[in-house]
Amino acid sequence: MTRRSTAEEMGFPSRASIVEVGPRDGLQSEPNFVPTEKKVALVNGLIDAGIRHLEVTSFVSPRAVPQMRDASQVLSGINRTKGAVLAALVPNARGAERAVEAGIDAMVVFMSASESHNHKNVNRSREESLAGFGEVCRIADASGTAVFGAIATAFGCPFEGDVPVENVVGIARRYRDMGITTVSLGDTTGMATPPRVRERCRALRAAVPDIDIALHFHNTRGVGLVCVYAGLLEGVTRYESSIGGLGGCPFAPKATGNICTEDLVYMLDECGVETGVDLGKLIAVAQRTEATIGRTLPGQLMKAGPRLELHAMDAVATANG
Repeated sequence: MTRRSTAEEMGFPSRASIVEVGPRDGLQSEPNFVPTEKKVALVNGLIDAGIRHLEVTSFVSPRAVPQMRDASQVLSGINRTKGAVLAALVPNARGAERAVEAGIDAMVVFMSASESHNHKNVNRSREESLAGFGEVCRIADASGTAVFGAIATAFGCPFEGDVPVENVVGIARRYRDMGITTVSLGDTTGMATPPRVRERCRALRAAVPDIDIALHFHNTRGVGLVCVYAGLLEGVTRYESSIGGLGGCPFAPKATGNICTEDLVYMLDECGVETGVDLGKLIAVAQRTEATIGRTLPGQLMKAGPRLELHAMDAVATANG
């Protein structure tokens, strides 16, 4: 059985794109500042492993997210020779101007599907956020920079509970009207489940068929990869993940890490879905990242290895009795 036939038999697309968000979403909540050269080494390692889409930093206020205060310096140190698309989160026009000056390839505008989380996350109403994105898009258009749209709390809000699917559809329509053609549904606090993934993907496809859907899951309740499985069944081919399972939103209670990039790539490989990523190199990056952060990260594959990684018989004791 070939890899392609495996994907076809399971009803999956033959190929998926991995968007690595560890350098941004993964590091933003770390209490200790990660040195700029370590961030650059992380991004370069990910690119060398075959990752071609990365969120590398945020052009936000250093007071709000101190970890991202070296955004321009990080960008200046990255190896730009392998064709990777480097994106950064931008909250407003000033952030967009800084991103253009730093030479970013793509900007990500972001807002929450719930009013309360949007206030906590960016201290604005949803309508104020949307109004500001128009200027961001104008700055991006003038510089030839792509813009992606992200919707946080797309599957539920820690303050309001269930978020109506109409909220998500409405924001996606507004993004589309600004010329944004790729929209990511963010599971900020791990409230997604397979039925909700199916519901929101189908609602978006019906209401805004001309946008590409990306999915961004956290593993807060242990079903992150199950939600990816549901997304694959809906034909979604773009997934955002974080090396080693780093991550968590600093403005949402009990938010934990994103789904783990190497675990995601392993699952896709086993399902016959091509990613173009070298899994061995990716595992090595995850292990180095764990050493850099200085604590055990939640990723599983970097501990267990792929399923066909064999061991010597004398690696473990033999049972007595």
